[in-house]
Amino acid sequence: MKRWLALALLATAWSAQAAGEAAAPLKLWHAYRGGEETALLQVTQQFTAKTSIPVELLAVPYNAYADKLTNGIPHGSGPDVFIFNHERLRNFHAQHLLAPASTLTRGDYFPNAVEALEVDGQVYGYPMSLKCLALYVNTKLVPTPPTTTSELLAMLPALSDADAGRFGLAYENGDFYFHAPFLFGFGGELFDANGKASFDTEGMARSLAFAKKLQDDRFVPQEISGALVKSLFNDGRAAMIISGPWFAGEVASNVDYRVVALPVVSETGIPLKPFLGVEAAFVSSQSKQADKAQALARFLSLGEASLVRTTVGRQIPADVAAYQLQAVKDDVLISSFREAAKNATPMPNTVEMLRVWEPMKLTLRAVLQGGTEPKDAGALADRRYRALHRERPPDANPLPWLGLVGVMAVGGTVWVMRRPAPALPFKRRYPDVALAATYLAPASAGILVLVFIPFVVGLSLSLFHYEPGQYSFVGLANFVDILASRGYRITEPLSFYFTLAVTLLWALINVVFHVSIGLFLAMLLKDPLLKLRGVYRVLLIIPWAVPNYITALMWKGMFHRQFGAINGLLVAMGLEPVSWFTKFSTAFAANVATNTWLGFPFMMVVALGALQSIPQELYEAAEVDGASRWTQFRHITLPLLRPAMLPAVILGSVWTFNMFNIIYLVSGGEPGGATDILVSEAFRWAFQRNQQYGFAAAYSVLIFLVLLAWSGFTKRLMRASSEVMG
Repeated sequence: MKRWLALALLATAWSAQAAGEAAAPLKLWHAYRGGEETALLQVTQQFTAKTSIPVELLAVPYNAYADKLTNGIPHGSGPDVFIFNHERLRNFHAQHLLAPASTLTRGDYFPNAVEALEVDGQVYGYPMSLKCLALYVNTKLVPTPPTTTSELLAMLPALSDADAGRFGLAYENGDFYFHAPFLFGFGGELFDANGKASFDTEGMARSLAFAKKLQDDRFVPQEISGALVKSLFNDGRAAMIISGPWFAGEVASNVDYRVVALPVVSETGIPLKPFLGVEAAFVSSQSKQADKAQALARFLSLGEASLVRTTVGRQIPADVAAYQLQAVKDDVLISSFREAAKNATPMPNTVEMLRVWEPMKLTLRAVLQGGTEPKDAGALADRRYRALHRERPPDANPLPWLGLVGVMAVGGTVWVMRRPAPALPFKRRYPDVALAATYLAPASAGILVLVFIPFVVGLSLSLFHYEPGQYSFVGLANFVDILASRGYRITEPLSFYFTLAVTLLWALINVVFHVSIGLFLAMLLKDPLLKLRGVYRVLLIIPWAVPNYITALMWKGMFHRQFGAINGLLVAMGLEPVSWFTKFSTAFAANVATNTWLGFPFMMVVALGALQSIPQELYEAAEVDGASRWTQFRHITLPLLRPAMLPAVILGSVWTFNMFNIIYLVSGGEPGGATDILVSEAFRWAFQRNQQYGFAAAYSVLIFLVLLAWSGFTKRLMRASSEVMG
């Protein structure tokens, strides 16, 4: 009887375990918002209703999405299925993050959508939606859309009045994604027969000349952003814009518009061919429920799921059968983008594609800002491409380095052991050591986790070269390349020495302005007879209280060439507006102005507190002796301010030295990276230049050494100051 009871209990436990495993939800990651997210939620609920397989959704911020995938999947903490654009496919494949699409049927999807998901003949992912650019036309302003560039150029003069803020066409002309249709339409190619990037071509020069003509003739705005495109179109100040299907959800309800394919280039007879982006459902190679994950990915891309994503999410389905559904047939926007996608060029999913964005951004900005002629711009892009994407350094032997670490460990041990033993035992010398260790433990653990371990990891990473999926030990090769300025002259923006000089100049000028303005305002606010002194103090603290990235974005807008408040003020004064980010001097000045606005309140507060601690009797005695205000300032105020101001100046200089947000958000390093500082340059090497993590870590180590030298200097300065005061 007991034996049968035990078997029954075992069978019950096994059944419960099996049921628990069956009910384990599939993890689905995405970066959707708004209608797309709503549609995805409905589709997953349909999948669960049909299969009884629960799905757990996680929305990930797009700018952190790729990093979370590459870090999470190899460690088993990633999703079973994730939705992502196809251009990183080869990178994900090299890192072994993807499983092949084992249940995909090619005939279910558009051929170019499947082609975009191929690596070495194998398809990875299930195509869900197509994304490409098309022409949005305000039908009140343009009843008949242009079909050729000649027709477009003929329409634009009547539709444009830049002085009144009206433009015939608006698109983000400084972004290569939006310029690519012109490149391909003018017969240009992005890659040669060997798959290598090729910039110095006739098609590139002709397309750049066309884009510059549109801007020089004032048919399109200067320094335009996506937010500005939206504002102009919704306000009726842009008759036509170039954008993708995502823009449809941002059009105001009172705007009558239609979407058509981009026009044909009259000179070549070739349509403007935008990049075709394919959004797909990918199955993780580490999924523990592989068959169910494949079923979910396929379900998301076909049938009723396509209908929901089309009608609710406003996506352009890659599912061929979806276009036979009446709801899809009747949707003019969907059919228009389908026509536009027929001429689109699938964006290559190669590593080479990831490498062209920054050189092309530099080239576009240089041409549009007038710094480079279109015929010379391809050579500029080619040169920047070669400088940014260095060859892999030769592997180094790690044994000498391990030996060095061992010698240092042995040496440290010998040095500790050879010290004379204390006269008293340790516990008698330090009876409260256990209590002290208890108090110090939380802070020590925080420093260990947040400072020491990341520092050691970063230092170690600087000795490696990273390529998608693998690290190789290269010793000091990264440091040699940086310090030798290989690939570019030391007077060019990419050089460590050029960037170091800009960083030092940046820190020096900002600290001088911070201290001088802060001290001047503190002297004014110190006067007890000043009316509304409390109100002024509150108002002058506000720039410091507002988060610096918000302030940076506000100042960025004020420096805009056509719509900025600063240029508006210059025009009101009868002066010419300034293109602030086309020259180093003006872009650097824009950064300094923004950071000065952020930094002077801190110095003002410190100086104000120190001024109030100076005895008033000293000034009264000096006045009796006939000392002037300047003499009082030199011999009383400055000496007594020094103990408080010197630490503030040192702290402010370190803050300014690493002020990433202002550089990144205001000038963006323009022109051509000339206004980048060391910390923003390290960021670009890590995250915008093909993930050269080892090179970026080496940059960071050099930044640490520069700040270490500065800290040593300031320590001596503080000691000298205290000796003088003593």
